[in-house]
Amino acid sequence: MSHNLWWKGFRGEWYLVIQAALFLLLAFGPRTYRGMPEWQPPYDLFATRTGCILIFAGVILGATGAISLGKNLTPLPTPKKNAKLVITGAYRLVRHPIYSGIIFCSFGFGLWQHSFMTIVYALLLLVFFDIKSRYEERLLHEMFSEYDAYRKRVRKLIPFVY
Repeated sequence: MSHNLWWKGFRGEWYLVIQAALFLLLAFGPRTYRGMPEWQPPYDLFATRTGCILIFAGVILGATGAISLGKNLTPLPTPKKNAKLVITGAYRLVRHPIYSGIIFCSFGFGLWQHSFMTIVYALLLLVFFDIKSRYEERLLHEMFSEYDAYRKRVRKLIPFVY
């Protein structure tokens, strides 16, 4: 019997379903609601510029993470059977650079849109990727004996912070 629960799928497919739903909420969810304050100068300009920087950093981090993974890349949290542990490139900065890149882009998008609601959606995505990465790291720990040393050395989702 598999160690996975049936609702997670054999390789974590339900994580993809939840992830897609959160992406849709981020892209198409309400940006504001009645009575929510507008962003005022100079905060609106600061938010726009910071949002653009975060989006750019997120794209770079996520793309370099995907390139570093190469043939190991999979949308599922379960590593491929013949996977190799990648700890170079973007993986020197953070253990999950693709998730980090998406998180950075999400917060950047919320700031760029001047939307408190979108920032809340980005927070939900951060919590989701934290949960998904815990599942993934459990599998990586089982697969690679050197993963514990790597985990102690490199932060999980936010470089140098978390």
